Amino acid sequence: MPVKRFLKELLLLLLIPLKRNATSYGFIVYQNDKLFQSKTFKLKFNQKIVSSTTNSSMHKGHQNVSVDMAFRPQHNPKEFQLNSYACVYWNISMKDWDTKGCEKEGFTNGFLRCSCNHMTSFTVLMNFKKNYEYPESLDTLSNVGCALSITGLVLTIIFQIATRKVRKTSVTWVFVSLCTSMLIFNLLFVFGIENSNKTLQKSGNDTNDLDSKDNKILTEDITVTTNLKCTVIAALLHYFLLVTFTWTGLSAAQLYFLLLRAMKPLPPRFILYISLIGWGVPAIVVSMTVGIIFSLNFTDPEWELQYREEAICWLAIPEGKNFIKSPWLWAFILPVTIILVSNVIMFIVILVKVLWKNDQNLTSTKKNSSLKKILSTLSIAVVFGITWILAYFMLIDNNNIRVIFSYIFCIFNTTQGLQIFILYTVKTKIFQDEASKMFKSLSSSAERLKPLRPFTELRLRLRMYNMLRSFPTLNERFKVLDPFIVTEETTLSESEETKASI
Repeated sequence: MPVKRFLKELLLLLLIPLKRNATSYGFIVYQNDKLFQSKTFKLKFNQKIVSSTTNSSMHKGHQNVSVDMAFRPQHNPKEFQLNSYACVYWNISMKDWDTKGCEKEGFTNGFLRCSCNHMTSFTVLMNFKKNYEYPESLDTLSNVGCALSITGLVLTIIFQIATRKVRKTSVTWVFVSLCTSMLIFNLLFVFGIENSNKTLQKSGNDTNDLDSKDNKILTEDITVTTNLKCTVIAALLHYFLLVTFTWTGLSAAQLYFLLLRAMKPLPPRFILYISLIGWGVPAIVVSMTVGIIFSLNFTDPEWELQYREEAICWLAIPEGKNFIKSPWLWAFILPVTIILVSNVIMFIVILVKVLWKNDQNLTSTKKNSSLKKILSTLSIAVVFGITWILAYFMLIDNNNIRVIFSYIFCIFNTTQGLQIFILYTVKTKIFQDEASKMFKSLSSSAERLKPLRPFTELRLRLRMYNMLRSFPTLNERFKVLDPFIVTEETTLSESEETKASI
């Protein structure tokens, strides 16, 4: 009977047929692959190695003892799914993994089964695919919030352009540019951020690769599928979010100068300069980021994963030591942090010196009530993007805290467009006056239509009755089917018949 040995560290089952000339067996479990550096297999997970020997192999070669192995993969099924595997041993002469003498026995009961006709250092090379799992509740909440923001931003842009001359303000171009960039970002987020490879992955049949007897050396332990469309979407999201933040900074700067310079006129060609900054600087940042990453990794077919994530079409968030060198840090977090810090400073200055300042010299129009001051504070906070500070709490290395702030961040920032619509469109006197006129017009139209409806129905039924009266055979049937019709014509005809009979 075979000797069974179960290694809990590897979840490995060894079936070793005993030979007469074999008196002892020895096994060593290596916790990592530092002594087995492969040239062909790219490893990202920690790989454990089992080295075996027997006294018979020292005298009569490797063919005296065979080993059947059963490996149970240790991975998070929510994050990865097993795609394929290979049964290999360490070839000392090649200094690499080799499959000679080893065969795949299939995937049964959660174990990957291998068989080798010799005893040496062996392992099973496993290949995984990433599972694209998104929190459904958070995904639904973000989609609903973005849909409301898209609607609010479209209405706000139309209102700002249509009432430009009536309002006689110079802030329209900056505000419309901010709303436009935010609108495009929300559209891209809703319709493009999910990686289309997710649907391709679901349609694949991974069990065929596991059951296949073809024992080939694998090239990597994680399979990723390149997707140029996803990379383009990530670049566009990167660009328009930077544009949105840039325009919040420009809005803050413009409002700061308008309020603290006592409504003095803006410098000449101000709109031209801020347009070049608002739309041009983010384009330079994004193009330089993609260009540098491509130039450094153009020989790697998966170079785009240095820029974006595999699960979604967004910038890759690195872990560990790569965080400092990551493009996500210096091409997104750094410029956004600079803009947010300056916006917060100008927000505080405006609140202290303008909105909440008790000055007797202020005109009566600026002596607003507390409610109006609160609304003004909220309006400025929304345009300045102050709520994006919540995103930094999502970087905390605590899953519970990160989830809580993820929901708070989603509620406040996915509805930013709706907040702008309420505070900058619905609350304006022009919108309220036009809305009041529209409701009055609709109500008056409804009132005019109410008395006309019975009259119209009466005329239609009267025409039908006259038409049916021209057919004698249908006349009696019509009276039977609709005996409650009472018109002026039927009343006159009945009175005439009564007089004739008298």
